[in-house]
Amino acid sequence: MTAALLAPADGTDRPAHRDGNVLRWLVAYTSSMVGDSVYYIALSWAAVRAGTPAEAGLVMTASAVPRALLMLGGGVIADRFGPRRVVIGSDVVRCAAVLAVAGLLFAADPGLWPLTALAVVFGTVDAVFMPAVGALPARVTSRGQLARVQGMRGLGIRFASVVGGPLGGLGVAVGGAAAAFGLAGLLIAVSVPLLVSVRMRDLAPDEKAGAGGDSAWRDLVAGLCYIRRHRVLAPLMVAIALGDLGFVGPLNVGLVLLADERGWGAAGMGWVLAGFGIGAGAASLLLTVRGRLPHAGQVAAYAILAGSVAIGALGHAPTVVTAVVVALFIGLLAGLSGALCGALLQTHADSAYLGRATAVSSLVSLGLTPLSMPLSAAAIGAWGTGPVFVVSAAVCGLGGVVALGVRDLRRAELPR
Repeated sequence: MTAALLAPADGTDRPAHRDGNVLRWLVAYTSSMVGDSVYYIALSWAAVRAGTPAEAGLVMTASAVPRALLMLGGGVIADRFGPRRVVIGSDVVRCAAVLAVAGLLFAADPGLWPLTALAVVFGTVDAVFMPAVGALPARVTSRGQLARVQGMRGLGIRFASVVGGPLGGLGVAVGGAAAAFGLAGLLIAVSVPLLVSVRMRDLAPDEKAGAGGDSAWRDLVAGLCYIRRHRVLAPLMVAIALGDLGFVGPLNVGLVLLADERGWGAAGMGWVLAGFGIGAGAASLLLTVRGRLPHAGQVAAYAILAGSVAIGALGHAPTVVTAVVVALFIGLLAGLSGALCGALLQTHADSAYLGRATAVSSLVSLGLTPLSMPLSAAAIGAWGTGPVFVVSAAVCGLGGVVALGVRDLRRAELPR
């Protein structure tokens, strides 16, 4: 399972959507993401049935702390042991944990403790899994295909978000949380043999520098110093952080409160979210078809700026139809900028540091940006939706200003 399977060198630039190696990775990734979606539905349903709403909320957030605390260490592990090996091991652990809880629920009613333990295990494994997932595409295809792979990955995420919810609900309806957990475990298990068959591009001798030093701590410090000194990666991390900070609050808590304030109801909010999903899917499809966009740094910067304007406009949308159209543009621009930022990170980071670079960007998105959700809710309660959406748009727009203001990032290109 951990044998080194080597992909062809960068000289063969087969289109990623026609490369069986990439397609096996994509199916494995998508199956794992669908399993994740089903898992979260099963966990929330089981937690609500087993405890009070407050206890269920604690179970649902139990994975956040280990994921945030261990994410940087997960990047070190991905770089030391290789992303494919780490992803396979992570999926095996997640599958075993979910199926074990499913068995417990089938046999008895154990209460909240196994659900809490499962959430902690998932958060701990995610801290290793996510950096490895981010570093894997650069090792399964050539550098010139990474933008297309980011688009394909985005389509996989959209597919998982659309299919995972109904599958999880079906599992709960048919056999309760135990059946849903079992379904999630099987979907995650599908990814393992596919990942075993994925061929990896071996690191060149000059790319191995910085991978596997004297200690994990030194590897972590070396990775952080590498990012801080890099002319593209350092400002890119700042742009990602600002963009996500201004984006997460309005499109999560803010949208719920906006729909309630305008009287759109749950159906209206669902249509707005559908508009966002369609726009994000269109951006992923564009990159999948095109494969590469010229002036990637500039395009990402302008997409962040335009998306920030759309976020501000969403807070002042008078009708559901207007909000859906605006959300479609937000999804399109956010999906485009996010995919380009991911491709720039993968192409400009040395392969030996890619896991640590992905860990830093993931920590920014999953560790810091959720803090904006309670702040957004409190601010909307004090000042209303309109001013808060405008402030969030300004924060998001600062990410575009950084991307335009730093010459090396502004001029960053994707390889041909």
